Amino acid sequence: MSRRAETTELAVLGLLGESPMHGYELRKRLNLMLGWGRVLSYGSLYPTLKRMLRADLIEEEVVTPPPATRRQRIVYRLTDAGREQFERAMAEVGPTAWEDESFGVRFSFFSRTDLESRLRVLEGRRTRLQERLERVQSQLERTQRKVDRYAAELQRHEQESVEREVRWLSDLIAAERNGTPLEQDRDETTRATGSRTTTGANGDADTTSPAGA
Repeated sequence: MSRRAETTELAVLGLLGESPMHGYELRKRLNLMLGWGRVLSYGSLYPTLKRMLRADLIEEEVVTPPPATRRQRIVYRLTDAGREQFERAMAEVGPTAWEDESFGVRFSFFSRTDLESRLRVLEGRRTRLQERLERVQSQLERTQRKVDRYAAELQRHEQESVEREVRWLSDLIAAERNGTPLEQDRDETTRATGSRTTTGANGDADTTSPAGA
């Protein structure tokens, strides 16, 4: 099974662990979770569901439609085997857990994992991004020497994006270790530094000092 298929299966197990769903609702929730870069078609979802049915990870129930509707709906439910598979998968926090393909899905279900597992995933993801940041910075230096301003601008954008995520991960790790909600941890940092962070019209974070500073 490919890594993408494993990630989709994990997302299905996690969502059905919250409540049973029919195919349309499940696909909608999956696309919200996976993001715009990974729109999941019915042609991709239903083979995954069939495979999971054969493995007894999920089960289906045909729901009788209301009188005004002729089309039957199939509702998918998580089995005990599926629940155990989800718990095993979430407990596996090796390198695949912090790759782009699976990190977002795992993060979505952090409330159902233990602190140690969350920290290992967050720290692994941060390390991976720091390695990526070094490569991007090296590429940017070479591109700038070639005076290709558009390629350099694209790489600068990637560098800033990676730097933002590294900062975000560091905030999350600190909040997890302190046992405080992230919002409270940020508020304490703001009071300590005497600055506040706002979001500008373009979505970027701007840090400003208190009035009179």
